[in-house]
Amino acid sequence: MLRVLGRRPDGYHRLQTVFQFIDRQDRLFFAPRDDGRIRRTSNLAGIPEESDLVVRAARLLRERAGTGLGVDIRVEKHLPLGGGLGGGSSDAATTLVALNRTWDLGLSESELIELGLTLGADVPIFVYGHAAWGEGIGEVLTPINLPEPWYLVLVPQCKVTTAAVFSDEELTRNSAPITIKSFIAGDDRNDCLTVVRRRYPEVSAALDWLATISRPRLTGTGACVFCTFATAAQAHATCAMVPPRFSAFVARGMNRSPLSEMIQE
Repeated sequence: MLRVLGRRPDGYHRLQTVFQFIDRQDRLFFAPRDDGRIRRTSNLAGIPEESDLVVRAARLLRERAGTGLGVDIRVEKHLPLGGGLGGGSSDAATTLVALNRTWDLGLSESELIELGLTLGADVPIFVYGHAAWGEGIGEVLTPINLPEPWYLVLVPQCKVTTAAVFSDEELTRNSAPITIKSFIAGDDRNDCLTVVRRRYPEVSAALDWLATISRPRLTGTGACVFCTFATAAQAHATCAMVPPRFSAFVARGMNRSPLSEMIQE
């Protein structure tokens, strides 16, 4: 669910949304350094090291803590770029959480969330680590327990630019707020859907194909689209039917993030 309630003077939009995690994720590996250097050791096509959120997160944390330590970071990407699945945001959050521990900085979760928000509106939820009702620009989080279904996720061969969607003149920006109770009862409209369908024909085609199987939905601003199944067998059987023009995968919904589960073991 994604509602756009209005635009703030700083250009950000006031939202209501719901976050849940899946069991498919990028993997990050951290090797501490004593010389203060921060390097990304993996080559990621289309993501220059200087603009990579993991590098920016590490440098921001080092500056905030005043530490002279450094790190080598290796990133294994398993989530599609520009797919709306929070890959870059979750990688930044993982970097903040991991280096807070590795460098023994002792920052609180709220301090890490505050830092994460300066990197992107979706970073705080991945520091928070629990399915949540999001308000503000997505950073005001209220925990919510949702069913944990199996998702079939289609990945259209295009990247959606969130900034382009939110700057589109036809985007609905005055939706009335709803309650968690209304969402649970089925009020899960995504205000970005109409704009994304018009701007990205590949996303529209993916939604149309999924509609022949089940009820399709958009991941935030996309590009990925998904539907839910009660069992893994049902999701995998449908995945086998996906046309070759789309990539697809099956994932389990999770109310606790993989990162949260790992650090609490």
